[in-house]
Amino acid sequence: MATKGIKSKLSKNEVAPGFARDWLEFEDPADSENIYKCDLTWLTSYWQCIYGNGCCGIDEGKPDAGCCSDGAYYSDRDDEARTLKAAKRLTKDMWQFYDEARPTKKGGKLRISEIGLDKDRKTRKVKDSCIFLNRKDFAAGPGCALHGLALKEGIHFVETKPDVCWQLPLRRTFEKREMGDAEISVTVIGEYERLAWGEGGNDFNWYCTSNTEAHTGRDPVYVSSKNELIAMMGNEGYAELAKHCDARMQAIALTAKQQKKRELPLFVIHPASKAVQKQR
Repeated sequence: MATKGIKSKLSKNEVAPGFARDWLEFEDPADSENIYKCDLTWLTSYWQCIYGNGCCGIDEGKPDAGCCSDGAYYSDRDDEARTLKAAKRLTKDMWQFYDEARPTKKGGKLRISEIGLDKDRKTRKVKDSCIFLNRKDFAAGPGCALHGLALKEGIHFVETKPDVCWQLPLRRTFEKREMGDAEISVTVIGEYERLAWGEGGNDFNWYCTSNTEAHTGRDPVYVSSKNELIAMMGNEGYAELAKHCDARMQAIALTAKQQKKRELPLFVIHPASKAVQKQR
């Protein structure tokens, strides 16, 4: 595993990538031809987003940009259309680049998208960050305008932000598994760690999922990110996942009580969460 380059870029409180994990597989309750493969080590970790509360941002010197230094790549046309629909509901007092996004001609579309380096469509980059990122000098304060829209409308940001934005740092990928003459679909739900970004992960000055500073959540990820996981897996799939995660959490707690330890070798705890627990 080529992690040397990434390891050299790790910040002080960031654990090294590529560690072993506990995985769970179960049949999709809504589709017997699909299997879910879920990273229990990540989903039962205590990561939480700390934007505005200690986040250093992926680019040095840009903490207010968080992970929004570049535009967001759309997953498909529907993703872009949904983002455009949400952008139309933004007002000038909610969006710093409201004027920048106005159509060039009457009746035209909002100018929120562009073509990225890989020729795929993405949100525009304005002044070195995403067009939806309000900067710290904006009257309403820094942060994603689409996230603010969701808060204002009393809905979840799953409905307003591009797929990649509401999913991160969860990661959903799709695999095919050959079983004799049959081929099984496998949907993988895991952590969007540095390694998942490929060479781009080397360039991040700071990254949250493996950083102890962000593993201070009150609830484990499968609880705090319930809405996102339901959007990825459906209600039935999430219910099955939560059942297994609940059982795991109970077993770890019982083991800790009986053995006066945080875990047995049977359980692979996320090293960032584990490091925080040892400090308490």
